[in-house]
Amino acid sequence: MAAPTDSPTRPRDFLSQVRALLRICTGSFRDLIPIIVVVAFFQIVVLQQPFPNVERVIVGLVFVVVGLSLFVQGLKIGLFPLGEGMADAFARKGSLTALLSFAFFLGFATTVAEPALIAVAAKAAEVAGAAGFISDTELARNDYALNLRLTVAVSVGAALVLGVFRILKGWPVHYLIIGGYVLVIVMTGFAPPEIVGIAYDSGGVTTSTVTVPLVAALGVGLAAAIRGRTPLLDGFGLIALASLTPIIFVLAFGMVV
Repeated sequence: MAAPTDSPTRPRDFLSQVRALLRICTGSFRDLIPIIVVVAFFQIVVLQQPFPNVERVIVGLVFVVVGLSLFVQGLKIGLFPLGEGMADAFARKGSLTALLSFAFFLGFATTVAEPALIAVAAKAAEVAGAAGFISDTELARNDYALNLRLTVAVSVGAALVLGVFRILKGWPVHYLIIGGYVLVIVMTGFAPPEIVGIAYDSGGVTTSTVTVPLVAALGVGLAAAIRGRTPLLDGFGLIALASLTPIIFVLAFGMVV
């Protein structure tokens, strides 16, 4: 029986995949070089101390390079095409209710799962308990952190709904951003001082590793699917709205709570 004709190509395919992975890892390591140089300079030149646990630092750096490489590839292969494909499908379906519902729940779900937000909410609850802003008990801290996460998640969902409307109507994004930050400045004067810093930080931590890829893919895919819209002019701006609305919602959360 003759051998399969495709067997000689398998080693070459495997080697090409290995080479591609090595190129990706090399690129990720190159992106991390500025961070490595800064840390090494201040540790060796300024502090004039050796690195503690050098072996663990090296192993951790390898993990970071490999993890970052796999994460970037995962975005290219899975999340970006998924977000663009679903946005295109909803646009062709022609149901505004379905499209807006998808935008809201996409923003809500990705934000609730955002690791940076989880960490910041937990730290904010811990500091608020220690400062007497809330009861310094585990139950009170957990409730505070959960309510903060849910508030931010709802705000990002609302931001995506507004952003989708902007793409559909062709509204200029800078009007929404300027108006939003004017509202932030006004609310800052009325919000409790203890919540202002947390509110401003909430705008940054929401747009991180989980949220940004899907939000960007949604905007670009929707703009590409709608006649008269261009991905470059209309597809971007959702992330800016997703960074702005958490500040407004958390300021309101602090004023109510």
